[in-house]
Amino acid sequence: MKNKQFETILYSTVGVLALFLIVLALNVITGAAKKRVDLTQEKVYTLSPGTKKILDKLDSRVTVRFYCSQGDEMPVFFKTYARRIEDLLGEYKQASKAKVVIEKYNPTPDSDAEDSARLNGIEGQMLPSGEKIYLGLVVSLLDEKVAMPFLTPDRERLLEYDISRAIARVVTPQKPIVGVMSALPIFGQPANPMTQRMGQQPQQPWTLLTELQNDFTVRQVELTADKIPSEINVLLVIHPRGIADTAQYAIDQFVLRGGKLIAFMDPMAYFDQQNNQLAQFGGGGGNSSLDKLLKAWGVEMESGKVAADRILGARNQQGGAMPAVLAMNSKGMNSNDVVTSEINSLVIPFAGAFTGTPASGLKETVLLKTTSDSQLVDGLMASMSGEQITKEFKSSGKEYPIAVRLTGKFKTAFPDGKPKATEKPEDAADEKKPDAAKENSLKESAADNAVVLVADADMLQDQVSVEIQNFLGQRIVRPLNDNLNFVQSLVEQLSGDSNLINLRSRASMNRPFTRINEMRAKADENFRSKIKEMEDSLADTQKNLNELQRGKEGGQKFILSPEQQAEIEKFRKKEAEVKIALKEERKKLRKETDGLEFWTKVINIAAMPVAVAFAGLALAVVKRKRTAAK
Repeated sequence: MKNKQFETILYSTVGVLALFLIVLALNVITGAAKKRVDLTQEKVYTLSPGTKKILDKLDSRVTVRFYCSQGDEMPVFFKTYARRIEDLLGEYKQASKAKVVIEKYNPTPDSDAEDSARLNGIEGQMLPSGEKIYLGLVVSLLDEKVAMPFLTPDRERLLEYDISRAIARVVTPQKPIVGVMSALPIFGQPANPMTQRMGQQPQQPWTLLTELQNDFTVRQVELTADKIPSEINVLLVIHPRGIADTAQYAIDQFVLRGGKLIAFMDPMAYFDQQNNQLAQFGGGGGNSSLDKLLKAWGVEMESGKVAADRILGARNQQGGAMPAVLAMNSKGMNSNDVVTSEINSLVIPFAGAFTGTPASGLKETVLLKTTSDSQLVDGLMASMSGEQITKEFKSSGKEYPIAVRLTGKFKTAFPDGKPKATEKPEDAADEKKPDAAKENSLKESAADNAVVLVADADMLQDQVSVEIQNFLGQRIVRPLNDNLNFVQSLVEQLSGDSNLINLRSRASMNRPFTRINEMRAKADENFRSKIKEMEDSLADTQKNLNELQRGKEGGQKFILSPEQQAEIEKFRKKEAEVKIALKEERKKLRKETDGLEFWTKVINIAAMPVAVAFAGLALAVVKRKRTAAK
């Protein structure tokens, strides 16, 4: 009896120990082979391919020092955000196979950590309560160092991009050189001495410029330049208003010797017209083009004509349609191109369109385009009245290219050599210079090259692309869309560094309701037909009234005849019918959009709990059947 009890105790003990060892082994195995699954559509919690490529190239250890206040003075909101930052840094460490070393510091007052933060360019930010908090990081490799002084939650969507860019910068400190040529004050502008006395401040450089300077060495190239410096890798031309043939020749030769070109032209630059008094009084200045180069490349852009789109058209704050202001989404983007596949939304006001067939030897890739429910309209009319454009809209059934990339071997637009500049009287007799220029001119590129053409420049303006705020005394720039990301992606691709391109889509949470936009466009079309019907009826009534009025004698001009009263009553009846029809259309549209919004919420919120519940019920039924079968 005792032996049996002893065997039972022994077997039980061995069984418990074995179970413990099995559980321990399973934990070790699953811990080593863990796999995270990101179920979000945008893969918000997964490092982008560009980041992984940057980390794969690391051959030395990169140190990331994360300075974060831990005391009670740190608001709960910032503590939660700091945890998300720490989680992201953990992903960097894991993906880099420990080549990214994470060091965390708590900069309490008068501590060594606070001194370290200040030495690395991390300054504390004062809260309204008077407390100072730290939330920044610095990336370093040997003597190279990049500081991110304060990680504001407003830039959380750009956090991975900022960190990856910092790592790329310390690994490769030499930046590509980008030349910027423009008729606009992109580099800033000093205040006029007369207006400065009235309080006007100097114009700051555009956000586009400051963002480019984070990744590249940016040099200004005058619009009158007759040669592009050879050290420039990529030339960014923005609204070349009034560019001379000599400058176009300089760009032509730059492309033929292998330089990359990105040109933002504009058939009707709205903001330039607003700032250019000459343009406002009909003296031009609102359009720009590289006409000589475009002609040689087989591309055309009609001046003064802009693209209007009923599907992609934006809406103002009152809900009115603005078909010539394109709220570009996936319907207008090339999903197969590395630049546009990672872009979510663009705002392109009063963009032109490209037509024509690329010249022999060149291939055209459309990056941005309108939908087929679009047409070209007069730019001045589009900027003044979106309602009028909507009212008279007639779809062309064509998709108009807004941005294109030309690749292949380019031929010169100046077969006769360098064009003559405006001659001075003393230079008129000199006939040898053009011959020398002709002999030295390149006629065709030696290898394949790439040029990107965009038919809009307004999209780069700060008013369109970013919102600038003051946060705790610091200038914070929050992207409103992916406009600047689009430009930077183009520059990165053409400069040879494309690893950061895949990160840029995280800059925007804007997810347009394309289905609702289509419904609104259809409703607008119904409204227009009803309104036109009412206007035609009004015109007929007015015509009949005028004819009846002409048949009256002088003393009866101000007395309504029975016929006139009948016409007016007929019109009022028709007007009431049309208003009722319009009201029904609006109710129908509101009912459909509200229903779509409701079911979208139901699917997003209730789908997972319902799926889990059904899975649990199914599992219970199966288990019950198995139990009954036994």
